[in-house]
Amino acid sequence: MKTLLLTIALLPFFYMANAQKKEPAKLLRHAVLFKFKDTSSPEDIKKVEEAFKALPTQIKEIADFEWGTNNSPENLNQGFTHLFFVSFKSEKDREVYLPHPAHKAFVGVLGPHLDKVLVLDYWASK
Repeated sequence: MKTLLLTIALLPFFYMANAQKKEPAKLLRHAVLFKFKDTSSPEDIKKVEEAFKALPTQIKEIADFEWGTNNSPENLNQGFTHLFFVSFKSEKDREVYLPHPAHKAFVGVLGPHLDKVLVLDYWASK
């Protein structure tokens, strides 16, 4: 009887320990790299950055967002200067994002300044 009571008393702790070991949900990463035209001014590039940074507030399917500019000393970037990570919980969320009017408007801001783009999508894993 004491063993049964002890087991019942400890069940919440076993549950908590197992719950903490649960794998985090995987995210679908949409990695986008830009090489801008030589004729694009710093102001033009800033407008593109601001337009892309606004997308998470306009498209609810974006689960996470981060971006940055290249600072690698290796000089292997082939002219690409900007990297944006847009994360989704599902492929369906990405399907909403790509034709979304806010994304289309962003592409309109980007278009005149874009020399090259590289896009890779992958399921993040550890």
